[in-house]
Amino acid sequence: MIPPKPTARPDKTTLRNYVKLFRKDILSAQPAKLYRAWMAEFRTPFFRSYLVNQPSLIKRVLNERPMDFPKSARIAEGLKPLLGEGSVFLTNGAAWKRQRRIIDPAFEGGRLRDTFDAMVASAQSAVARLETEQGPIDIEPHTSHAAADVIFRTLFSIPIEHEIARDVFSQFQDHQREQPILNIAAFIPLPRWMPRFHRKRTKDTAKTIRALIRTLTENRMAEIKSGTAPNDLATKIMTTADPETGQTFTAEEMVDQVAIFFLAGHETSASALAWALWLIAANPEVQDKVAAEGLAFGTDPAFSDLSKLRYTKDVFRETLRLYPPVPMMVRETTCPERFRERDVPVGSQIVLSPWHVQRHERFWDDPDAFDPDRFKTDNGKQCLRDAFIPFSSGPRVCTGAGFAMVEGPLLLAMIVGAYKIKIVADKTPVPVAHLTVRSSEGIWLDLEKRDKA
Repeated sequence: MIPPKPTARPDKTTLRNYVKLFRKDILSAQPAKLYRAWMAEFRTPFFRSYLVNQPSLIKRVLNERPMDFPKSARIAEGLKPLLGEGSVFLTNGAAWKRQRRIIDPAFEGGRLRDTFDAMVASAQSAVARLETEQGPIDIEPHTSHAAADVIFRTLFSIPIEHEIARDVFSQFQDHQREQPILNIAAFIPLPRWMPRFHRKRTKDTAKTIRALIRTLTENRMAEIKSGTAPNDLATKIMTTADPETGQTFTAEEMVDQVAIFFLAGHETSASALAWALWLIAANPEVQDKVAAEGLAFGTDPAFSDLSKLRYTKDVFRETLRLYPPVPMMVRETTCPERFRERDVPVGSQIVLSPWHVQRHERFWDDPDAFDPDRFKTDNGKQCLRDAFIPFSSGPRVCTGAGFAMVEGPLLLAMIVGAYKIKIVADKTPVPVAHLTVRSSEGIWLDLEKRDKA
């Protein structure tokens, strides 16, 4: 795609809409002008920020020169109470490269087969829990429960009902409610010694979660030492040595990594699954196709049965396009840049927004429509390459992207195969940005046991 010539500086309306990216109602604002702009600039007394939608610039930042555009420390400020200083999500440079050399082998293609049975067990438990519900329900707590169950079963071989797993999940629900999307230090540069003004409840829940995770990791280290550890993701990560240094993660480093696995792996999957179920309920013809694949998939599938979920996978992919769990990613310039004939100074914040790129009218045909078949078209295939970044892209692409693309369709197929789902009148969900894209007042659905005869 060849972008048009640069236009004039964005008008005040565009900039006001862009400011809403940093507010809780980031998504409900529906800033239409940004769906047509290639780039928008926003200035504060402390830094400049640029929302970038042009594919060639996105690829420059994420794929071609990722080390020149490290993750912004401004976004990290609000997450450090939970993730610590050493999480792979927050680090840059040599530290990040070392962490990925240790973590990535656990998520290679062959390991997906090893985690499949745990995912199926989580889906079976989710289907059973839903059977006890009566009347319209908010599906978000249920998808959060299911996604957390997947994380604990695949990472530590324990179900969500395990005492520590249950406590981590409970504390995280409190932490999410207390944690704003951005901390004050994201806007005002503060010296490292100055307090970050996190809410007391945010710090308390983060401390409790990290203590519980520390117990899990220390217990696992003892099992590894005694030769009794199960062959799950935690064991694989904790026994993998950096091929360059020969070192493995320390206990504290592993706490940081498990915290981000739980945050990213559970929270993002829960968001995507909830929105997918609502979209399926709102589109009966789509639901019929997913249900047919779900029934063929069965209640006790084998790994090879994933090939039966081709349409369901496209439904999940289309959900990620319309409701990307992470609505924006922020990188920082380390040297002077020039974007679209405009000078971009060192220290500028480069905002890459899947929410805007994946609904951009210059890329996608009928961009606001829910159409799982779009990926079979030439336009859809082209946009998958140029304008689809729910997992980021390049060297910093989400480690668990392949994991998520198995987990999501699997859970959808087994839930929709078991239940007919209907939307609830006067309960249209409104997306807002918390840690991920959630609904302002829940996602309400009616479930009816499906006749499998």
